[in-house]
Amino acid sequence: MSDVLVKIDNVSKRFCRSLKRSLWYGLQDLGSEIGGRRHGGGSGLPQSSADVQLRPDEFWAVKDVSFELRRGECLGLIGRNGAGKTTLLRMLNGLIKPDTGRIEMKGNVGALIALGAGFNPLLTGRENLKIACSINGLANKDLSKAIDQITDFADLHDFIDSPLQSYSSGMAVRLGFSTAIFLTPDILIIDEVLAVGDIDFRVKCYNLIRDRLSKTAVILVSHNTFDIQKVCTNAMLLNNGQVDHFGKKEFVLKEYLAAAKNKQPTELSYTGDGKIDGVVLQSAIVDYTHILPKALICLKFFCSIDLECVVVRCVFFLQSGEIVAEWCSSDYFIQYSLKEGVNRLDVCIKDLRLTSSLYDVVLVITDSSRVGYYLRINTGITLDVRTSRVGLPAYRI
Repeated sequence: MSDVLVKIDNVSKRFCRSLKRSLWYGLQDLGSEIGGRRHGGGSGLPQSSADVQLRPDEFWAVKDVSFELRRGECLGLIGRNGAGKTTLLRMLNGLIKPDTGRIEMKGNVGALIALGAGFNPLLTGRENLKIACSINGLANKDLSKAIDQITDFADLHDFIDSPLQSYSSGMAVRLGFSTAIFLTPDILIIDEVLAVGDIDFRVKCYNLIRDRLSKTAVILVSHNTFDIQKVCTNAMLLNNGQVDHFGKKEFVLKEYLAAAKNKQPTELSYTGDGKIDGVVLQSAIVDYTHILPKALICLKFFCSIDLECVVVRCVFFLQSGEIVAEWCSSDYFIQYSLKEGVNRLDVCIKDLRLTSSLYDVVLVITDSSRVGYYLRINTGITLDVRTSRVGLPAYRI
């Protein structure tokens, strides 16, 4: 048990959808805490979400999550956006309090959850490093050496004496990660911010994590399943704030990809004045007779009103779920107009600049501003660049 650095027992966190009510609930909870009482009864935190009754407009962002993490282990935290990953990390880092359960963290914690978190944008990179190192108890005699090591790893020699507010998002991530890992924390928490960094820096980061893993427990959030596969020892899949699967990374990633692949296409209408329904994927043809392949995707659907200047986007995903390419009609000055009633939409992509691999295809139809979504569908098309064929789904949208 001495090697267990992170122990989470039935941890839950609730939020309120209404701003006014959330402020009122916050005052109520603060009063209960000052008076030695908690919502749900008792002087301490309730043991699980079953001991707490949700108030109007409240929902569980994280619900009854439990796990242990030992030194030398790296936990990959995966799940769709809104699954509760960042909320869980913020509770682990002490930024927000859980509503139920207990969190035990042993040793120093290094966290990289937001760009430039903990840094003062008005100070230079060197000044921020001095403050961070001093707060973490680094002796003055070791300060200069540590700053040089962090600067070398982040490759920020030309900018280390510039104000942090002049840094790009990638530079801020490089400085933040380098600081967090070179201060040798017992527990390292990394959110999706590493995705902002360039490929060379990401490779350096993951190599360093593997080198330091024997002395550290790492929690890594990433939508890139290849990163989880390469770095992590086990994984946890969150869905609607709850643990769907926990265990060996191969099993959890398999379940995660299977759930994404088997999800039926749905119509999502977010904003805009029109609505499209009854969508049928009629055909998908790829012509390989040219130097660059050409694709033609045909849709048939019903439109409730006339829609002018419609923009069509075609997004290509790897089987792992990573976006690798996007085609947009407006970039090629192609205009689509839809009439009330039954419409046929032919999406012609003349140059498929894709490397040899398997791709899933998603089509998005928006207004000319690209803000109002009329439709987003998972077409079910499997584009196999290696074998020059397209697989069509057996179901209708």
